[in-house]
Amino acid sequence: MSGTNEKLPSVLQKQSLFQVSPPELVFENFATQEVSEMVLSLVNKDKFPRPVKVSMERSPHFELMCPNDVFHIVPPGTSSPLRIHFTPDEMKNYCHELVCLTARERIVVPIRAIGARAILHFPDQLDFSECPVKYSTQKTLLVHNIGNLAADYQLSTQSPFSVVPARGTLGAGDTMQVTVEFHPLTIGDHSGSLAVCCNTGEKSIQTNLHGEAVDANIGLSTYSVKIGKTFINTSNYTTMFIENRSNITAHFQWKTFPTEEDENEEKRRQCCLLQPLKEVPPDNFIEEEDTEQEEGSSEDHTALLSYMVQEEMEKVQEDPMLFSDDIFSIEPMVTLMNHGAIDAPFTYIHTTANVGYCFKFAPEEGIIAPGGIQTIQISFNATVAGRFEEEFQFSVAGSPTSAILTIKGRVSEPEPTLHFNVNELDFGDISFGFPSTKTCRLTNPSPVPLSFKLRMSDDGTQPAVSSFDQIRNDSDPSWTEGIHFYVEPREFTMNPRQGTIPPQGHQDIEVTLCSNTVMEFYRTMLVDLEGFGSGVASLSITARCLVPELRVYPHMLLYDECRLKVPYERKFLVVNDTHLPGCYGLVPQKRMEDTPVFYSSPQPCGIVQPHSIAEIPVVLEVQTLGEHRSSVVIGVFGDERNPRSVVLQSTGRLADIYPVPRLIEFGRIPALQPNSQTFTLFNEGLVPRDFRIETVCKPHCYIIEPREGVIPTRGKIPVTITATLDDTGLVADTVQLFIGNSLWTTFMLVAVGTGTKIVTDKPFVPELSLGCQFR
Repeated sequence: MSGTNEKLPSVLQKQSLFQVSPPELVFENFATQEVSEMVLSLVNKDKFPRPVKVSMERSPHFELMCPNDVFHIVPPGTSSPLRIHFTPDEMKNYCHELVCLTARERIVVPIRAIGARAILHFPDQLDFSECPVKYSTQKTLLVHNIGNLAADYQLSTQSPFSVVPARGTLGAGDTMQVTVEFHPLTIGDHSGSLAVCCNTGEKSIQTNLHGEAVDANIGLSTYSVKIGKTFINTSNYTTMFIENRSNITAHFQWKTFPTEEDENEEKRRQCCLLQPLKEVPPDNFIEEEDTEQEEGSSEDHTALLSYMVQEEMEKVQEDPMLFSDDIFSIEPMVTLMNHGAIDAPFTYIHTTANVGYCFKFAPEEGIIAPGGIQTIQISFNATVAGRFEEEFQFSVAGSPTSAILTIKGRVSEPEPTLHFNVNELDFGDISFGFPSTKTCRLTNPSPVPLSFKLRMSDDGTQPAVSSFDQIRNDSDPSWTEGIHFYVEPREFTMNPRQGTIPPQGHQDIEVTLCSNTVMEFYRTMLVDLEGFGSGVASLSITARCLVPELRVYPHMLLYDECRLKVPYERKFLVVNDTHLPGCYGLVPQKRMEDTPVFYSSPQPCGIVQPHSIAEIPVVLEVQTLGEHRSSVVIGVFGDERNPRSVVLQSTGRLADIYPVPRLIEFGRIPALQPNSQTFTLFNEGLVPRDFRIETVCKPHCYIIEPREGVIPTRGKIPVTITATLDDTGLVADTVQLFIGNSLWTTFMLVAVGTGTKIVTDKPFVPELSLGCQFR
């Protein structure tokens, strides 16, 4: 044998003799105080009978409906069903486990219950495309809570992105609008993320944000200004223009520094100059200590000085750093100058000639000191197009002539044009019947308001059907026959569809596509302007509608042996491996008088999200004896030509001995006080049978009469259970019926304890006598 560390080939591990199905039990869509049941199949894959010990720790919510911690013999090649009951007392998540122990292995089956939860639907990415730098661009998201619980949400992002509302509550099934703003301060690409946190405790949702900041087409008429010769103590001026050739409104300021970084550097410098004032030595206040009673202590002076310095620093930080100079000034206004040696009172003379009434001046009167100036603000609201030249007079007291201001210009007819901020709206792949929303912006670059109406080319008039409406009706024939439209469906909606955009303003438009047609879309959204014409602007719309491929598992649902007219529940799994959501529905059964098996579903329809699994519970009641195979059809919304056909397999047998009712409800009863309920044991067999009755959890709380005995042939025995609860609140227990020495069946006992668990051995009323007491 070699001395190396190489390992010899290991002996193959022994294969598992038992298989559990499903490997995990998950309770969903349950209701509080109601019992839900799931069945676990334990399959013996060996050729010989094998014992297996099934155990589950005691729980107030989960119950194993067979003897606990006991060995069971499973014949070869067969399965043994294990029923687990779940009774929640509130709508939350629960967890437990079941242990199966054999001679070779220990199999742990996790048990989970998923309560109500909120599910917010957000897009994976939001792209702002190109946006002007130092300008706010907004996009609106339509958020839908597709869960069954209200969501307390919190939204967060990073600069240059922001979001409103940042927090709030969205009810189950409700929708809301969330506005994301992109305000870049520098040009270039910007990326971020929108984090969505809910009160469910689950991992937050992330939406990727992207935008590109570019320079807007805004500039100056000249980038150098030369002012003519000016005498000392006089003023002179020249004119320049800010030209806005973009489609946005430009708000401007004349600044001292070229960049925000330079401004911050100057603010830091000024704050540093103030900082030494905080560090004045205490020696400077020695003389003041002698007069402390009159003027306060040196500490008071230090605190006062520190407060004053802090105020000055705050003023520095709030300073907008606008352009300021002792010699030069920049004003977008007109000035009146007094070159005389005395005060000059002035008054504006109103005129209505030509377009004079379109101008307003502020102030209209005042007094200008000798050598002083008065700035006049002018506003102009044009109502007539064309060229104009208007003279405006300001009378001056003591002057024989008025000061005349001439204004001339040209008012152009507004161009009836609107512009979209994108060239195309591409919805990409969308799912049949699921609304998808995109946002665009319609901008009015003209100086007058424009009223618009939107319409979609080649769109129909009958409203489309969404999946959220479809799942409300499992009997709708469109599950197997498709949607029947009398006219073409209206699959596009625009919000708002019409409105008025102010001058230099914009309107965000939400375009929603809910497709009921499997096809590729190439449509055009047209803009009609009231009073100007139709189709003055357009936007291309592209999309591809698909139906996701949904699979149903298993193909055959086994119910094993079923007692006649007793409901049994199993679940189909709807698997969606695609990137699109799907909508499914179990087609209801058409029953006849001689139908051997009845089946139905408490939740026949639903939505399965991308790359996830949904469940369809199916409740079956066998009506006749023997083996049965029932065909079930599960439709996929939009894929009516390819329904999913599955099979329910069951075997009906008689219940020779059974209790009526199977659920014993005491209702609300006082604790520590006896209360009784009665049920009946029936024997439909041809021989008398010995019986014994036991309770599982709290046998000391119940008296059963008779606890054991004989049920006669084709006879019945009334049984009384008297409960004396030792606790308050919900109490649930399992009643076991043994026939001979074998457990025959189990059924439930439910009560709600009220009052208090403390009692006295003597009554307090009408009086409590304590007798004579001596010290």
